[in-house]
Amino acid sequence: MLYEGVILKIEINNVSKSFGEKQVLKNITFTAIDGEILCLLGPSGSGKTTLIRLITGSLECDAGEVIIDGIKVPHISLMKNIGFMPQSDALYLDISGYDNMLFFGRLFGLYGKLLKQRAEELFTLVDLSNESNKLVINYSGGMKKRLSLAIALLHNPEILILDEPTVGIDPVIRRVIWNQFELLRQQGKIIIVSTHVMDEAERCQQAALIYNGNLIAHDKIENLKTQTKSGSIEELFFTAKEIGVNL
Repeated sequence: MLYEGVILKIEINNVSKSFGEKQVLKNITFTAIDGEILCLLGPSGSGKTTLIRLITGSLECDAGEVIIDGIKVPHISLMKNIGFMPQSDALYLDISGYDNMLFFGRLFGLYGKLLKQRAEELFTLVDLSNESNKLVINYSGGMKKRLSLAIALLHNPEILILDEPTVGIDPVIRRVIWNQFELLRQQGKIIIVSTHVMDEAERCQQAALIYNGNLIAHDKIENLKTQTKSGSIEELFFTAKEIGVNL
């Protein structure tokens, strides 16, 4: 939490976004709070990445607003409290993992012993200590994902936003990454994770289901399960398709 006894929250209020004539998000509203992992769940092309870009402030809403800690996004003062892990690894391939950490750490305003100490702690956290001096071009896909996660955590942000962080990696590494998310949640962070993998929702406290730019459901995971006959959240997407949500 930013302040003792104060709940940090992200409020998405009636948010819409279009690109040209195509409306990508339509009147989205939900809230995420600290100490919880919120899963943005939906098929590819549903609008999850666009919503994440609105939350981080890299895009502006056409309608509605995103409020973080009482401040309307985008706002420069919020950047120090947000860690972002994009879907595509934003890494420099021709330098080592360690040098990537130093470069991004300086962008976050970290220097000297503090930066080196923080880098070493995070390499241990993501199990890359023995690979830190290797050129990133020689990293596997899973190693790049773990390095990207470590970079997102460098400045110890209160909010962690991750766009499909486990896509294309093996189940063992995926479990390692999700274990780290759970540890961070227990520290009181807000974590928003986008995914199209239904079983990852089971590791979250709440989920926002997005289909064709619509928010078709948002609730605690256990409550979402009770809305289906099978107890599977995936069934809610089948229902949305059957009733023709913006098809």
